Formats: sequence, C-alpha cells, structure tokens
Amino acid sequence: MTRRGPDLRFLAAALAGVLSLAAASDPAERLKDPAQEAKARAIFRELRCLVCQNESIDDSEADLARDLRQIVREQVKAGKSPAEIKAFLTQRYGEFVLLTPTFSAGNLALWGAPLLVVAAGGALLFVRLRKRAPDAELSPLEAERLRRLTDDETA
Repeated sequence: MTRRGPDLRFLAAALAGVLSLAAASDPAERLKDPAQEAKARAIFRELRCLVCQNESIDDSEADLARDLRQIVREQVKAGKSPAEIKAFLTQRYGEFVLLTPTFSAGNLALWGAPLLVVAAGGALLFVRLRKRAPDAELSPLEAERLRRLTDDETA
C-alpha cells in the first residue's frame, strides 16, 4: 500500500469540509457591523429550523432557515433586542421555533404528565402487591403427592 492514497483522501475530505463551511455562510447575507452579526448568530443558535426540526437555523441549509436568518438580521439591524426578535418569530411561527421552550403551564403539563403516569403506575402496583392474599397452604392430599414426587426423584 502506498502512502499517496490516504493523503489524497484526507485532502479531498478537508477540501469538502472547507467548501461546505463556505457554502453555509454566504458573505452577501452577513451584516456589515461585526457586533450586529455576532448578535444575529447568537440568536440563530436559539431558533429551530422548521424544516429540519432538530437543527438550529445557524446549522441548517434549508430555504426556510435562510429566510429566517434574513428576518433575524433585518430585525437586529433595526435595533430589536433578542427577546423582541424571538417574540416576533414565536408569534409568527409558534413556540416550536424556539430550540429551548419557555417555562409555562402547558409545557409543564407536557413534560410532567409522563412522570405522573409512571408514578401513578408505581403506586398502583405497590397497593396491589400489598393487598395480595398470601399463598394458601397445601392441602394434605397435595402435600402427600408432593412428598411422593420428591421421593421418586431422589430415588
């Protein structure tokens, strides 16, 4: 095996990585002010791509994620705070757009209900096991039959 093969594969992988990073962040989309761009990027990481669903809009290449990044940049440029931007997007797309849900009674019920079901099941199992009748004693006939079976096996 020659040394040249792995080197070419490594270079191809590195080139593909660099090209994918370049494609992920189009310089034409960026804000001119680095502080505003940093603020927008921080907000990107807190918003869910509605197409990919488990990626932030910062990581996603979906067209909708690109549109959301543009909306966020426009709002940052207009001087809106991160809370105002998130409130606007939540009003427009629902709370699902946030990667970290807000604390509310609805979310508490959503996350707490499975725990309550498991706790209720455990309590029911405990009560049922406590009320269980003890095993009945063997009748004389059953005891004699058991004795004969064990005597036959040992002989």
